Amino acid sequence: MSHWKQREGGGLFAIWVIRTIALRLGRPVARLLLYPITFYFFLRRADERDASRRYLARVLNRPVTSWDVFHHIHMFAATLLDRLFFLAHGERDFVVDVEGLAILDNYLDARQGVLLIGSHQGSFEALRALGGRRPDVPLRVVLDKQKTPALTAILEALAPDVGAAVIDAALGGTSVALAMAESTQQGGMVALLADRGHQNETTRMLPFLGTPAPFPAGPWLLASALKIPVVLCMGIYLGGNRYKLIFEAFSDGIDIPRANRKLELDAVIGRFAARLEHYARVYPFNWFNFYDFWQETTPADESAGVGAVHASGQPDA
Repeated sequence: MSHWKQREGGGLFAIWVIRTIALRLGRPVARLLLYPITFYFFLRRADERDASRRYLARVLNRPVTSWDVFHHIHMFAATLLDRLFFLAHGERDFVVDVEGLAILDNYLDARQGVLLIGSHQGSFEALRALGGRRPDVPLRVVLDKQKTPALTAILEALAPDVGAAVIDAALGGTSVALAMAESTQQGGMVALLADRGHQNETTRMLPFLGTPAPFPAGPWLLASALKIPVVLCMGIYLGGNRYKLIFEAFSDGIDIPRANRKLELDAVIGRFAARLEHYARVYPFNWFNFYDFWQETTPADESAGVGAVHASGQPDA
């Protein structure tokens, strides 16, 4: 099975140079540098370029041009750059509109912990803006620090407090589940991504943009174990300095019994995939899965047990 694995471009020194230029010369200058950087990766990264073209052909329903692919990669690069500014300055450099915040407030005001389920749609870092709007509620994010160690090191040096709030998925399923439970039992928020499986992780094949695609089961088993409200979230990049945070009620509490586990998983994940498809069609250049998403899983993987402990922070089941 061919799983996507992110490759860091340039390593620690290159990322340090970009960070230094960005924070010393400012966002406008740094954004100008994104064009030659994007062009370089457009020329050098054939796999990501081809994956972008295949995805865009599905979501745009028209012939895809090289400019479409370049624009897609550039949008991704822009959100990566903006991670630096969100961590360094918060919302200061951005216009951030929020849709559905009242949904989240209702749960938080009742002192209920909330599981925020996101995807590689837009900027997960934009969710940091929640800190300024709900400073009374801690936000923790489940991320695999080993995927991009150079970038992680730079970002944590820039904002140590944010780095300390990350739940490292590489710690293993039990440790991650315990950290999530502790945070949510205290009325906090925990956010994780649910549209990309890891190697040896159980997935379910659900329709997405016209063809069944593999979605990880782990996030939903975690949600079932935690028995807390689930809210879908995404930080859509609108271009320039504009972002839109979207919160959408998904469930007051997910229950996936063992007796009908596969059917229940398919029902829950199918709902999530349908919402992801909706936003992918509305904001097609914001979905940043640069690999062949639809060919990732073989039939043998589909029959794997649901009880594995995963490096991505999925629980025992």
